[in-house]
Amino acid sequence: MSRLLEREDATLDVVDECVLTIRGEADFDSAGPLAEAGRQWLADQAAETEVSFDLTGVEVASSAVLSVLLVWVRGVQHHSLRLERVSLSQPLQRLMDITELSALMPARETTCA
Repeated sequence: MSRLLEREDATLDVVDECVLTIRGEADFDSAGPLAEAGRQWLADQAAETEVSFDLTGVEVASSAVLSVLLVWVRGVQHHSLRLERVSLSQPLQRLMDITELSALMPARETTCA
């Protein structure tokens, strides 16, 4: 595991060398730094690398977290990476269902913890 960002409200780690993992509240205060740290990590990956996003540890669902996720999805597309899996917490899955953003996830699998 490699820590990309540590804040009082949220952390961003890379697990198993290919899984961006957020834990904590990930609210509007932390969304910008989380999005940027993940975007930079994605930019450093070789084209065609498989990556996944794990947001099962996100405690509070907000549009800020969805914004982070969309920034990362654009990073995957921009750098010709392959999004293998997006794992969401129950609150985030409900928010994705309400906003109908699930259809925008180019992942092979989107799951809920």
